[in-house]
Amino acid sequence: MEIILKSLDIIIHLDKYLSLIATDFGPWIYSLLFVIIFAETGLVIMPFLPGDSLLFAAGALAAQGALSIELLIVLLFIAGVLGDAINYWIGRVIGPKVFKYEDSRFLKKEYLEKTHDFYAKYGSKTIILARFLPIVRTFAPFVAGIGKMSYRTFTFYNIIGTTIWVFLFLEAGYVFGNIEVVKANFSVVILIIIILSIVPSIVEYYRSRRNIDNN
Repeated sequence: MEIILKSLDIIIHLDKYLSLIATDFGPWIYSLLFVIIFAETGLVIMPFLPGDSLLFAAGALAAQGALSIELLIVLLFIAGVLGDAINYWIGRVIGPKVFKYEDSRFLKKEYLEKTHDFYAKYGSKTIILARFLPIVRTFAPFVAGIGKMSYRTFTFYNIIGTTIWVFLFLEAGYVFGNIEVVKANFSVVILIIIILSIVPSIVEYYRSRRNIDNN
């Protein structure tokens, strides 16, 4: 429980923690951000890592001159594309075996089923839409690999989705993150981003389950 609370505190106060890291570690903060975005999108056991909120906070820090917005866009775009690509191949190679087992500590079938529901409704476009949906974002490439989606098709949507996702949240942080009212209520803004990201996923999941139950 203590670990969960500490993780929530870090996510909600990302601006403060990133600022401290930038001060203490200098350019190494770029490596840290790269690893987090790569892991959140590329490792199916890590859907809990910050994505949208981290990009927004990094953009806000860049607006203060502590980071380069241009370098962030390039590095985190690469991290997102590579993460999804690795996740796709993990799903393609070992994914089918996952369904033979019950929930593990890190991998729940519920998440896989929820992502499968999105594919059933949106098809290949799920790769783009999932970028804006925590948990689904991590499992979408994994499920695409399991379903043996054409890698060329997957890569096309992966690049488009990553470009929109990274640019939108970094630029939003860069433009709005340094406004006084946003700076004064940064934790509230991060919470709003998290809630807005989660709500559509929850609504869509329960809508899909209700349709299945009705049938």
